[in-house]
Amino acid sequence: MSVRPETAYKVLTTPQMAELLELGSFAGALIDLVDGYVHLSTAVQLTETVDKHFAGQVDLFVAAVDLSRLGDAVRWEESRGGQLFPHIYAPLPLSAVTAHGLLQRDGDGSVLLPGA
Repeated sequence: MSVRPETAYKVLTTPQMAELLELGSFAGALIDLVDGYVHLSTAVQLTETVDKHFAGQVDLFVAAVDLSRLGDAVRWEESRGGQLFPHIYAPLPLSAVTAHGLLQRDGDGSVLLPGA
């Protein structure tokens, strides 16, 4: 059995990032609200998530989320290609965000992790 990472990542639009910072929590994007949980990605999954779900969008942010601060609200569930993704069955609290910043890419196109 593989070890699950303690940090996952949420991609946010500028208004969503503002909501998280101003209100201290983020209930979710439309897809999160429809699905009933906040979608996150691991570091390994992040670039593919951005390329698939946020193609062509600008002014995006990436928030690093400490999953240990979310307790039982985190569930690892099968999704794209059978991979396990972390999902939060609660709003994302700012208190669980350890770093955030504008989405940036390195020379090969990979999304850079905030705070790295």
